[in-house]
Amino acid sequence: MTADYEDPKLWGKWSDSMKERLSGVELILSAGDLSPEYLEFLVTLLNVPLVYVRGNHDGRYDTRPPEGCIDADCRIVEAAGLRILGLGGSMRYKPKTSDMYTEKEMRRRIRSMSMRRLADRLSGREGFDILLTHAPCRGYGDMDDIPHQGFECFNELLDTFRPRVHCYGHVHKEYGNFKRTREHPSGTLLINASGYCILDTEDTTKIR
Repeated sequence: MTADYEDPKLWGKWSDSMKERLSGVELILSAGDLSPEYLEFLVTLLNVPLVYVRGNHDGRYDTRPPEGCIDADCRIVEAAGLRILGLGGSMRYKPKTSDMYTEKEMRRRIRSMSMRRLADRLSGREGFDILLTHAPCRGYGDMDDIPHQGFECFNELLDTFRPRVHCYGHVHKEYGNFKRTREHPSGTLLINASGYCILDTEDTTKIR
């Protein structure tokens, strides 16, 4: 999982120790605000699926999307045996700017997927496994300033479908409210992927 900034240990200084650290990785999730070149480097290097959503600074993807990667925005994609629902963007803090949304607009995006059909699709399949977003849930790993507030409608998605993991970014380590993992009342594991981390999907207590 990765988001927000390109870790120098992964980008440009590839070493045998990093190859060993990343051995066994079966899927890459990008929670936004990363250059298309960085995502292309990772997907080429590891030769595994890379699923992404856009952050609030990814307008360049309009004309230069990351090649060889899977855009999950506003849809469910399946990769490495997991079902991933993606919702990119952050809370709107500038007018007429792409990849920023008010709470009402984000709710409208979710409704545009037709939650009734989504629920029908997921019935009997125990929901989706991962919610992949750029912004966090409201009240869980977000901040009080509007640019870094999370979305309340993400809480509702977790309460309704109870995925195993919610992967997000946007709140960087240096902001002072950073925790790599939190637990949501729904039971979903919340993971801030800022920088990068590795999750063992067989044992979600193991994150490195």
